[in-house]
Amino acid sequence: MRFAFIAAEKACYPVALMCRVLKVSRSGYYAWCQRPAAAHTLKDQSLALEVAAIHAESRGRYGSPRVHAELRERGRRTARKRVARLMRAAGLRARERRRFRGTTDSGRGMATKGNLLARRFAVPAPNSGWVTDITYLWTLEGWLYLAVILDLFSRRVVGWALSERLERGVALDALQMALTARQPPQGLLHHSDRGSQYLSYEYQQLLAAHGLLSSMSRKGNCWDNAVAESFFATLKLELAYRVVLQSAAAPFGAWLLVSPSIRTSPSVATRRQRL
Repeated sequence: MRFAFIAAEKACYPVALMCRVLKVSRSGYYAWCQRPAAAHTLKDQSLALEVAAIHAESRGRYGSPRVHAELRERGRRTARKRVARLMRAAGLRARERRRFRGTTDSGRGMATKGNLLARRFAVPAPNSGWVTDITYLWTLEGWLYLAVILDLFSRRVVGWALSERLERGVALDALQMALTARQPPQGLLHHSDRGSQYLSYEYQQLLAAHGLLSSMSRKGNCWDNAVAESFFATLKLELAYRVVLQSAAAPFGAWLLVSPSIRTSPSVATRRQRL
């Protein structure tokens, strides 16, 4: 450990001074420098380069779990704790999430629907279950609201809309896009939270007109809509927080088109390939 410290600090302090302070001989230090590195150390150095490359490719988004998963996909077998240790040593870490801002405004006096989905997020086929939610984005001109509809089978975005106001119009536009693009069969299960946008007469009428079944999360229970919540958290962390949007006219739709590149489980990736 003392020889390693001297090697790390020799650019700042004289070797002779550090050897004297640490009570080691200069000859011993130089002999240690000429000694070949241990095989485990060489493997760590090689793996650390791969870890740093993957972290850079993810633009700083990946922590040790996802870096480890990427290494496994590339055929590199190693322990997750080893990846975490190398990342700590290199000062690499995943980007942190930002503070929460609520967007759900439950309409008082509006009739709610039951939780028909009941957290059964694994569906057998495309267009058999959709989840939807609304989130916020900060731009230099103020808040921008994004409504998204996800297909539970592939976890792809099938409908989305942007608005400068948190009103039912943004939810309706996203639903209309999904209906036009997918033309789902009757009986599709549509799940949302209890926001006034989804409780509105216009939204419920549009669902009924196309034969979609309305399902809603229980009051104050974000886990009932975990797929949509997780998508927004990942989208913001990995894409939206990387740049500052100038206005509502910013090309955010292009980011949604690349949403499948956000790391998901192998089973979800397989389902996407089948679409």
